Amino acid sequence: MTGQSALVVAHPDDEALWLSAVLGRADRVVLCFGDLFGRPKMSAARRRAVAGLQLPGLIDLKVPESGGGLSVDWQQPRLTPAGIAIADAAAGERYAANFAALVERLRTALAGCTDVYTHNPWGEYGHAEHIQVHRAVAALQAELGYTIWFSNYVGVASWPLAQEIGRQPCWTERRTVVPDEALAKRLRDVYRHAGAWTWTRWHRWPDEEILYGVSRGGSLHALAGEALMDVAGLRWWPPPWGPAKRALKA
Repeated sequence: MTGQSALVVAHPDDEALWLSAVLGRADRVVLCFGDLFGRPKMSAARRRAVAGLQLPGLIDLKVPESGGGLSVDWQQPRLTPAGIAIADAAAGERYAANFAALVERLRTALAGCTDVYTHNPWGEYGHAEHIQVHRAVAALQAELGYTIWFSNYVGVASWPLAQEIGRQPCWTERRTVVPDEALAKRLRDVYRHAGAWTWTRWHRWPDEEILYGVSRGGSLHALAGEALMDVAGLRWWPPPWGPAKRALKA
């Protein structure tokens, strides 16, 4: 990393799951969404967890969730300026409004950064708010001038969209990194203690993962020939549903 770096994730616990390899070295850790839509008990648990994270440079934007994070037609996914099309109309309106709020708040949170680490364009396993955060970070790149970095995680639902995106030039540089499993598990335990861990209890971190960088003015490459990390294969128990890697074809 050079200069100021920021890690930007949609929800508390995403930082431990998808970007632990750079989490401990980031100057700023930005959590975008706060209260869950229509779930006050879980919202309170999340607030307790965030208060106990003890991460240096933590910025909590506390944007209320739209409630449309998993309301996507994955048979026919359609990317939009705000992220991805939401099947529920009311949730879609809140989702679109959140995009504007994110861009405005991230403009301040990311000022002065040279590297920003965030969700990948297909939202890892296919979460609409992950995709939205990536879009918001990308919307500010020309203005703020940073390099965007994203990981190689994917899920069954998001695999077709990842293939579609991957066929287009979408990265300029590539790094192999090692997840910080000790830090990730420490944060996981904070979330579990507060009752705010949202992922499977059987998750295991891989031995390594890939980060793709998108710099302004760099020569872009497609993802053809790259291997994405399938989250369904990262389970201690129940047994993995399939191989942990999916190869992208040309």
